[in-house]
Amino acid sequence: MDSSRLCVHTITTKPWPIEVAMDKYAAAGIGGITVWRQALEGRNIAKVGDDLRARNLEIVSLCRGGFFPNKTPEGRAEAIEENRRAIREAAELGAPLVVLVCGAVPGHPLAESRKQIADGIAAVLPLAEELNVRLGIEPLHPMYADDRSAINTMASANAVCDELDHPLVGLAVDAYHVWWDPDLAAQIALTGEKNRLFAFHVCDWLTPTTDLLNDRGLMGEGCIDLKGMRALVEAAGFTGYHEVEIFSNRWWSADQDEFLARIQQAYAEHC
Repeated sequence: MDSSRLCVHTITTKPWPIEVAMDKYAAAGIGGITVWRQALEGRNIAKVGDDLRARNLEIVSLCRGGFFPNKTPEGRAEAIEENRRAIREAAELGAPLVVLVCGAVPGHPLAESRKQIADGIAAVLPLAEELNVRLGIEPLHPMYADDRSAINTMASANAVCDELDHPLVGLAVDAYHVWWDPDLAAQIALTGEKNRLFAFHVCDWLTPTTDLLNDRGLMGEGCIDLKGMRALVEAAGFTGYHEVEIFSNRWWSADQDEFLARIQQAYAEHC
């Protein structure tokens, strides 16, 4: 089974500390890893990066930055500083990309949240330039527009990219969040044309979905045409990793060795 273009997010196997995850992924022949910031807490970040590279795991990205909108100037300034910390952590780890979950505030006008998102990214761009870290805006499903992200379509993410017009700002395309979009094919093609297609995340949408955050499916368990979406991103010029990002109480409670084997099998069959 060829897993050389498969990347697994540490949050997918959340019960494993990163030291265990890196050994398990490497032993399985998985090519890449995306590190979630909580997996680095209390650790020497540079050493973790060295340990990952020693296992021939390519560090694909660091998750996550973002959450820029806030009702107060002080809150917005704090969010900008937190994103600068994320960029520094990515550079120390050796991750070329920080994925941005851009944020939203309940009751806050979406238009204002989107403006604050663009302003926040602009504020951290000088540090991203200095450290050569890309910023990948991840559009989130509209069910999260109230409190997790005011960027809910690829078109809205591309609009922010157009405004900022910077080669370090692009998109992280997550099948779970954008599979429903009638403009998906055109937006993926446009993102590729503009050299903004930075990442591609896969999992599946379950029917019914019992938890809006922690009930994602393993590829093939749901209704997303993952092979079709892979074809779209690759036609748009994407040659990177296929990143498995699954938030699932069900799978987190399972045997993680068996889960990792299922991930590889599902990737081979459905992606």
